[in-house]
Parts: sequence; structure tokens; C-alpha cells
Amino acid sequence: MIKIYNSLTGEKEPFEPGSVVNQAGDATGQAGELVTMYVCGPTVYDHAHLGHGRSAVAFDIVRRFLEFSGYTVDFAFNVTDIDDKMIKRANEEKITVADLAKRIIPEYDTDYAALGIKAPSHNPRATDYIEQMISLVRKLEDKGCTYRLEDGIYFDIKKFPQYGKLSHQKMEELEAGARIAERTDKRNHQDFVLWKFKKEDEPFWSSPWGDGRPGWHIECSAMSHALFGKTIDIHGGGLDLKFPHHECEIAQSESAHGQEFARYWMHNGYITINQEKMSKSLDNFFLLKEIFEKYHPRIVRFFLLSTHYRSPIEYNEEQLQQARNTLRGLDESYLRKTSTQNPSDSLTEALTKADETLIAEISQKMSNDFDTAGAIAALFKGIDQASLAGLNKIDEIFNIFPTDFQVTEEQTALLKERETARQEKDWAKSDQIRDKLAEEGIEVEDGKDGSFLRPRI
Repeated sequence: MIKIYNSLTGEKEPFEPGSVVNQAGDATGQAGELVTMYVCGPTVYDHAHLGHGRSAVAFDIVRRFLEFSGYTVDFAFNVTDIDDKMIKRANEEKITVADLAKRIIPEYDTDYAALGIKAPSHNPRATDYIEQMISLVRKLEDKGCTYRLEDGIYFDIKKFPQYGKLSHQKMEELEAGARIAERTDKRNHQDFVLWKFKKEDEPFWSSPWGDGRPGWHIECSAMSHALFGKTIDIHGGGLDLKFPHHECEIAQSESAHGQEFARYWMHNGYITINQEKMSKSLDNFFLLKEIFEKYHPRIVRFFLLSTHYRSPIEYNEEQLQQARNTLRGLDESYLRKTSTQNPSDSLTEALTKADETLIAEISQKMSNDFDTAGAIAALFKGIDQASLAGLNKIDEIFNIFPTDFQVTEEQTALLKERETARQEKDWAKSDQIRDKLAEEGIEVEDGKDGSFLRPRI
């Protein structure tokens, strides 16, 4: 049984998805239990940083293990392509917001693909769901949950007495702890804007209340409802989104539809630098593409998986070097098994008893709120006894092994030439060929049994 730590209750709970695929199967053609999963994605005004990568990897693993366990996962990972930051950056660069999004979104896709993130079932963009957002605001208006101010339409949190239930804060505590609001005429400090009226030099859309654009919080509620209906199984995102973003999503969604918005709420922990939260305001954040210049994306993925998704991760060079060394060891264990068997052939091989034992141990760890650290420790313990078929099966969860590592005919010829040079003690030529192979992504390690090849990371 899979147990998930539910941020809403503060407890680990047995996972029981609420949707079942009919006998004909869902859109993927698979029959079985369906999991609807919505994860808050990036606001695409700048390049992806390590925090984005951490969240993407955390929920990629959740998705992969659910699928490994037999579920069909309908997975949405949204893109916010209209908000204050987008507008500010576009104005600074003297381009349109749409052009900014068009440039940045493919870079996110590239970075996520490099990290081994499985493509989502849905990748909705906020600007494609404006009509659904307007419809949701109208529904809230009809229920008496909104009011109008000079700059937009606001949600009155007093209309939703459970406001604060996700962050475990009481209404009076929220009011007492609130900062001075941007607008002093709001009914309550925590009231949030649903629809912002048009300002000069900003994109806008027509609405029943006047030209404008959606508030940030309304986006995910509208897109989630459009894709999955009123209630979803899992809603995830970074811990920084828990309040107020996810709190506001609950308030507006449950006020509009009269039923539970998400059964399980999941939040990944922060990245820390010198024990401080990584953030742009502290100027201590790192872009993924900058990290990839020094460390292979597989190293970064492994580094992120080595800590439980809810725990903070301390980012530093020492940790990444350790991840590199550890991954090199895993690569060697995996690739030595390929010396006697083609990886593609192993996909049809039956699992051994040792494989089944190892998979059971890893599954037990992962079933306990996706304990990747414990699962990787189990992998290390049993990897020598596992077959190549078993490791390929396990990699359906982790996606860390060099399954696509190949040596071309030209590289094979170079290796033979290098071996001849070594026999003739032409060390300069031997080193020259080794360096050339390194440039092509192949690391050569010489030993008493000959040369061993692995991907250079």
C-alpha cells in the first residue's frame, strides 16, 4: 500500500485515488485505476533555476512510481505565461509578453528533458484558458464570494470559513500577521484578486467586468477543472506555493464547486544555500543551464533524488561532486552487466529471484511517501546481485542508469588503435585518443582486465 504525506492533514495517509478508468480504458488505451495529478509549473519570465528542477524531479518520481505500481497517471504541469513578472520583463526587453513566453518555454522544456523528466500528459498555458477563468470568476460572483474595487474583482475570504486549512492557520492569525496590504480598502488583508482591470501597456482580455487579465491564483483552479473536473487526486508544488497560492486555490475552487478540490496535497522542500533558502531576492539562486555546464544533468537528477522530497536540500559543490562519484559507481555496475548482454535484449528477460527481492525492497521504501533516499540505499545494497533486466525494470522508477550508452564503430576503431598504442608503450598517442573520446562523452578507465568504458559525467 502506498502512503502519501498529505499537507492538508499533516499525516501520512493510504493512497486511494477517486477515479476509475472504464473497461474501454482511458485516453492512453490502458484500463485500471486512474490518478489525476496536477503540479504547479513555472512562471516563464526567466530561465529555469535549481528550485524548478527540484520540484520537477520530485513529482516526476511520484508519477513514475505510481505508474510502476500499475496506475494510469493523467499528469498536468502548467505554465504561467501572464502575470506581473512576465509583463515587467517583457517591457524591460521591449518585446511582447507572448514573445517572451515563446522564447523561454522551449528552454524550460530543454532543461527538464535533460533532467530526465517525463513529458506531461497536459502542459496547459494560462493564456489558453482565459474563458474558463472568466467562467469560474462568474460562478464565484453568483455565489456572493466576490466584490469590486477600483483595480479589479476580489475574493472575500470571509465567505470561505475554512481559509487557512492547508497552511494550518486560523483566520484571526492571518489577519493579525498580515503585512500592510497593497490596497487598504480590501475587506480583509488576505483577500486576493481574481480579475485585474486593464492598465496601460499591459495585455488584456474582455470580460463581463471590463478589459483586464486574470489574477495568478485563479489560473490553476480553472485549468485543473477544465482538464480533470471538480476534484483531483493529487495537487503538488513547491513548499513556497502552499501559502497563499494553494490556500487561495482551495478557497475559490471549493467555494465555486461545493466539493473537495484535491484529495492529497504534496509539497517539495526548499533548496538551501549555506542553510538559507535559495531565492532570487537573496541573489543566491543557480540556473539549471549554468549548473549543467559543470555537472551532467544526470548528476543533478541523482543529487536531487538522494534526499527525500519533503526535506530541504543543501546545495554546494561538495554535494554535487559526491553525487558524481556515486553515480559513476552505479554506471559501472550497470555497464559491466551489459558486457555480456545487450540492454535492449534484457527487456524481454524474466526477472530473477534476486531482482524480485530488490524490486520489493525498493517498492517498500517508495511506498512510504516516496522515500527515494531509502530506495537508493536499497539499490546499492542489492545491485551486484541484480540482473540487467532487473536494473532496467528499476530504472522505470529512477531513470538514472545510462541505458542509451553506445559506442560507435568509429569510436571502437579508436579504442583498438589506443590498445595498440598502449602495447607499443606509445603513451602520448594513448592519452591523445583517450582525450578525444572524452570530448565525445566517453570515459576510458584502464585496468588489469582491459579498458572499461562509461559515459563521461
